[in-house]
Amino acid sequence: MDEDKLFRARMKELAQASFRQNRYTFSHFLSVAELTELYSMASLLEYVDYDTFGGNPGCERQMVRFGSERMFGYEEPFPISVLRIEPLINKFAEELGHRDYLGAVMNLGMERDVIGDILIRDKSAYMFCMDNIAGYIQANLEKIRHTSVKVSLEKGEVDALSPRLEEMEILVSSPRFDAVIAAACKLSRNAALQLFRDKKVVLQGRICENNSMILKEEDVFSVRGYGKFVYKGCGNQTRKGRLYVRLEQYR
Repeated sequence: MDEDKLFRARMKELAQASFRQNRYTFSHFLSVAELTELYSMASLLEYVDYDTFGGNPGCERQMVRFGSERMFGYEEPFPISVLRIEPLINKFAEELGHRDYLGAVMNLGMERDVIGDILIRDKSAYMFCMDNIAGYIQANLEKIRHTSVKVSLEKGEVDALSPRLEEMEILVSSPRFDAVIAAACKLSRNAALQLFRDKKVVLQGRICENNSMILKEEDVFSVRGYGKFVYKGCGNQTRKGRLYVRLEQYR
């Protein structure tokens, strides 16, 4: 059985368990490709309520929760913890990237699907993970590359996780999606088109292959390797017919 069939079978199994046993069921963290596959199953899952969440608005990797307050009369939160990973001594800390944090945790024996998004803020990182492994990571993660770190469990609202958006304005020859991406990422039109073919463009949480579509205001899209953006609409037109497009980029 191929991976797509295994994934669909697992989602059906979780949905059926929730519906038949009158309880919430949860998946592990799903990738964007898996979430896109889940959305394609909508007609097969009509009999059960479900939603998705990654621990913070805007997270790309998300869990699925089957069940709802309407079905059961109560709400059960997603089993997601937020860990803050920071250097023991700031002045000796290396500049660490997403791969460094993820690699260090996976070296503890973790599978990728128990870890959600990792957001880096200055020299600290905030890692979303499943509740049942948070304590293990806290107790065992002591070093990332050559930097000694400490791990703490965050509770309640975390101000550092609020989105940081930077306004930008670009010039495009057309309001098509591929033209917007080419200008925003400083790429040729052909290079932007290849990103769609390689399934590296995500729109509203789903992989998008429609390069000719016209974005709507407040659409959120990301381009793997280039960042995440909010489309704010078109402005004035130049004398040569080019359009000003306003975006906000996540920082």
